[in-house]
Amino acid sequence: MRSVRARAALGATVVVALALVAAGLAALLVLRANLTDQAGLQAEVAARETAGQLALDVPYDQLETGDEEDHPVQVTDEDGRVVAVSKDLEAISGTGTDRVTPRPSPAAPGKGDDGGDRDNDDDDDDDDGAGADPGRGEVSTDEPDFSNGTATVDGDRADYRFASVEATDSAGLTLTVHAGAPLAAEQRAVASVRAAMLAALPVVLLVVAGVTWLVTRRALRPVEDIRREMAAITASEDLGRRVPEPASRDEVARLARTTNETLTALESSVDRQRRFVADASHELRSPIASLRTQLEVGAAHPELLDVEGAVADTVRLQVLAADLLLLARLDAGERPGNARLELGALVREEVSQRTGDRIAVAVSVPGSGGPEVTGSRGQLARVIGNLLDNAQRHAVSSVAVAVRAEGGGAVVSVTDDGAGVPEAERTRIFERFVRLDDARARDDGGAGLGLAIARDVATRHGGRLTVTGAGERGARFELWLPGSR
Repeated sequence: MRSVRARAALGATVVVALALVAAGLAALLVLRANLTDQAGLQAEVAARETAGQLALDVPYDQLETGDEEDHPVQVTDEDGRVVAVSKDLEAISGTGTDRVTPRPSPAAPGKGDDGGDRDNDDDDDDDDGAGADPGRGEVSTDEPDFSNGTATVDGDRADYRFASVEATDSAGLTLTVHAGAPLAAEQRAVASVRAAMLAALPVVLLVVAGVTWLVTRRALRPVEDIRREMAAITASEDLGRRVPEPASRDEVARLARTTNETLTALESSVDRQRRFVADASHELRSPIASLRTQLEVGAAHPELLDVEGAVADTVRLQVLAADLLLLARLDAGERPGNARLELGALVREEVSQRTGDRIAVAVSVPGSGGPEVTGSRGQLARVIGNLLDNAQRHAVSSVAVAVRAEGGGAVVSVTDDGAGVPEAERTRIFERFVRLDDARARDDGGAGLGLAIARDVATRHGGRLTVTGAGERGARFELWLPGSR
């Protein structure tokens, strides 16, 4: 199923169905156990009543067993011989023996040793004046044994709960009374409850499925609105549109806010990319057009070919292409190297290679080479070179570079005595293709990418690049990098 609503409704229905089935089975088991215990109690009462009569030596054929259909009775002796049964008992099972025909033992109550009538002997004894007490038996007080079985009384067969109670008559004969209580009421009650549960289960599951479907549809309605708006944004390519944000504070609202934040970041990224492409095209157009013009003139009039100008335009084009390539790699997430570098030594090396600077660079580096940092040697050298190029372009008479340890890292500061950077522009100058027309105007063909590259490289290395004033006149650029670990 592709629908979340359908899956949610099905899942909730299955879970509720399993829970209801488990609860129903537990309820049925508890109900059956309780009703079975009640039937066992009734059987125990009937068995003890009969056992009490046997303890009083009531003859077997005179035992009162109450309602034979409700409480069938079977009495057995120590040898398992059936000595008495209730009236109309035709068959029985579950009591240890299925015989229902009494076979009294020779010493049964009501019989003498010679098979004569014990009551007549007692009368004779009384006539003789003996006056002897025949004594009484007893009923066992132990917990009776219970079992389930069947009995057929007057042609009707039914299930019963049997209780077995022992009794001893006055002659010392131990008898076992098996009395039953019908389980028909228990079976009817369990069947009724089971039928009610089975009838109610589909209705309950249908209600659960319907409610879950409606609730899920209502909960997912904002998600569908977000999906629809995102589809429209994709079709129109209008990144200025935003998805609707629900007023709730749930996960859907957070999803909508995150989606809008992503769209904002994407729109900003696309805008920057478009500006970058436009600016790069503009910057590339000038040297290419100049170089083409010079080559066309040289082709038509070789004596007029400005070789130095053509070389300068080619170098400018080469530098611009290298800058654009480096920015593209940085935007693609290129990870910096992990080489350990002495920042002071790197600064001295970079300054020593600058033989064409119009102003000598004053270097202040610790004698030991300065603090160590971790990163890409080429990229960090590019940052230092860009900062020195910027200082040379705008300085009047002095350019200085210094290295020091600070805040668990290293700082490279480049200072010039030029016009400085207005405070309102100290963030914007790090944007790509940005040049300040008044204070820091381009005079040697810079494209406005040097400081942008320096800032991006510093950020990739976990550092930062800032600009401040240098006293009454000039600017100070400070590159901070974390120390190596």
